[in-house]
Amino acid sequence: MFFSGTILKKIKNMHRDMILFILTVSSIAFAESIFNSIFNNFLNETYTLNSFYRTFLEFPRESGGFLVIFVSAALFFIRSRRLAVFATICGAIGLILMAFFSVTFNWMFAWLFIFSLGQHLFMPLNTSISMELANEGKTGQRLGQFNAIRNFSVIIGSFFVFVGFKYFHFNFKAAFLISALFFLLGAFFLFSMNPGKSHPPAMHLKLRKEYGLYYWLSILFGTRKQIFLTFAPWVLVTVFHQPTTVIATLLTIAGICGIFFQPVLGKVIDRFGEKTVLALEAFFLIFICFGYGFSKDLFTESTAFIVACICFIADQLLMSVNMARSTYLKKIALHKDHITPTLTMSVSLDHVFSITIALLGGVIWAKWGYQAVFLFGAGIAVVNFITAFYVKVPQLKKA
Repeated sequence: MFFSGTILKKIKNMHRDMILFILTVSSIAFAESIFNSIFNNFLNETYTLNSFYRTFLEFPRESGGFLVIFVSAALFFIRSRRLAVFATICGAIGLILMAFFSVTFNWMFAWLFIFSLGQHLFMPLNTSISMELANEGKTGQRLGQFNAIRNFSVIIGSFFVFVGFKYFHFNFKAAFLISALFFLLGAFFLFSMNPGKSHPPAMHLKLRKEYGLYYWLSILFGTRKQIFLTFAPWVLVTVFHQPTTVIATLLTIAGICGIFFQPVLGKVIDRFGEKTVLALEAFFLIFICFGYGFSKDLFTESTAFIVACICFIADQLLMSVNMARSTYLKKIALHKDHITPTLTMSVSLDHVFSITIALLGGVIWAKWGYQAVFLFGAGIAVVNFITAFYVKVPQLKKA
């Protein structure tokens, strides 16, 4: 009774925009969880793609991220949170078209691009809005809290897919439509928030030398992210021959762990700094890549599958270390109006390289096997580890 009363009191004292953004994050995370849980099986069962064509599909999926900086610049006159509304509606439209009109691979290719454009346009806006709602000196903590909320919604979404496909005979069309519905719900919550501010044209399409290390960190994140985003679930589906329910289960487990991990990670970033956190992420990622890539060569089939699952979950948790890159940018920003355009630029830069990595990874897989892809990922992690030691931030002034 006391616990529930405390929660209700905290909610009552929250700013209206905070509550609305919590609802936004929850809705969109639930929608994305459904999509991520089913997409690889949808491709495998509908189009029976080989590893090369699966990686080639990352071009429309990730090219939306590359175009984000240009779309944001073209729509500079739209206030930031209204632009986020546009992004989520765009994602919903892509999913609806994918549900009804993916009669051929080429049509699905086009709908995936529309969905991707909306999804990637929302990414930097999501981060900037989250940081706007943070107290000074507690940005990491706030990002961790939002990520914990997001993980809780991922759990619900993954569990929804598990139950729906196992007991209620869901098909891919129904799952896409439900995902689209929650994207639209997120758009409604965003539209109900304060519209935020627009950023004049002069702020866009600029690479500022002061943020060079941040751009490089974003590029490294994009390459390491793409290896696991593209190839980790594809290994589970094609190498270990696992169904939709297994990936949904792993995402559920990662989400449960993330509820506790994310807020702690945010506090660790605020307490020990970005350099320490980024270096530790890269160090652990080296071993995760080796475990995921070579477990089947070192262990029995069942043990290798368990190792792969552990590595999959660990990587899902480490993905959230990207918040340290965002807090680093906030600390080094010359002006607060630079933050959103620079986040947007970093998304585009990250995707120039992630698209390349996806295509290159497909060639590497076809020629040398999936193990070589994750060996390459370990090499990127080593570069990331070295780069982390160059991170320096100004000391925050105490209130």
